[in-house]
Amino acid sequence: MRLPIIAGAAGLGLLAVAVTGCGAADMTKQASPYAAAQGARTVTLSTQSWVGAQANVAVAQYLLEHELGYRVDTVQVDEVPAWDALSQGRVDAILEDWGHPDQEKRYVDDKKTIVRGGDLGVTGHIGWFVPTYFAEAHPDVTDWKNLDKYADRLRTPESGGKGQLLDGSPSYVTNDKALVKNLDLDYQVVFAGSEAAQITQIKQFAKEKKPFLTYWYKPQWLFQKVPMTEVKLPAYKEGCDAEPDKVACAYPHTPLQKFLNSGFERNGGKAAAFLKNFRWTTEAQNDVSLMIAEEKLSPREAAKKWVEANESTWKAWLPK
Repeated sequence: MRLPIIAGAAGLGLLAVAVTGCGAADMTKQASPYAAAQGARTVTLSTQSWVGAQANVAVAQYLLEHELGYRVDTVQVDEVPAWDALSQGRVDAILEDWGHPDQEKRYVDDKKTIVRGGDLGVTGHIGWFVPTYFAEAHPDVTDWKNLDKYADRLRTPESGGKGQLLDGSPSYVTNDKALVKNLDLDYQVVFAGSEAAQITQIKQFAKEKKPFLTYWYKPQWLFQKVPMTEVKLPAYKEGCDAEPDKVACAYPHTPLQKFLNSGFERNGGKAAAFLKNFRWTTEAQNDVSLMIAEEKLSPREAAKKWVEANESTWKAWLPK
């Protein structure tokens, strides 16, 4: 994705390789020394920069270490480069993928170096959102056909005289530039640069009760702090986003998926079985995300707190 807030992956593992921005890492040259270590009780997890992905990894790491006795390493790498790293065995698993059909066809169907690890249990959805206080005052803003009516009110110094559509990182799954062009909207996509920077801007707008239009996604803990209402884009239909430059429809609802290196899936023993069993709810992910992003717990502390309170849930993930 999205999606993705906390600087680096520090605290998530014994070693973290930081990248400067989504899409910037070359994992053909970077890797954990423990990835694909034959016979060793080690696991290397890819973690993306958004906090929901960090929550998955934090809980999986805590349980792998404390319940199954593995040493866990994490590598922070962006969405598309992570597929290449996973294919080469430089990481063992991706726990949250928002949909990359080209990569899936290449590595899962054709090369068979990656296998599907099953549903995460969380459904992701990207969309355009306005603050609920603005939607309640101007109900028609929630239909894309009326957005130009409010372009002047959504203008910022960064948007070049047009209304601003605030995005996070240009490496996230986004069709927004094509949507603005193909729907002929008087808006400019402005990238905050990261999920953290985007959240900071949204919070500032909300504090001042200013209107804003933003790319955002569910699940995400920020909805609990800044209520937002989705703008209805033209309905999504299968294949309407097949040609990136021609997209003129809403984003789909995407059951988020896990993927494992095929060698790790065969030889990873209880760790591989556990990761395939790992499946939780949107609410659970948001609980851990909120602890990390808002309560400022370290990912390890947040995972420990959640694990201690939810034994009946995670016990089912442990291999028999």
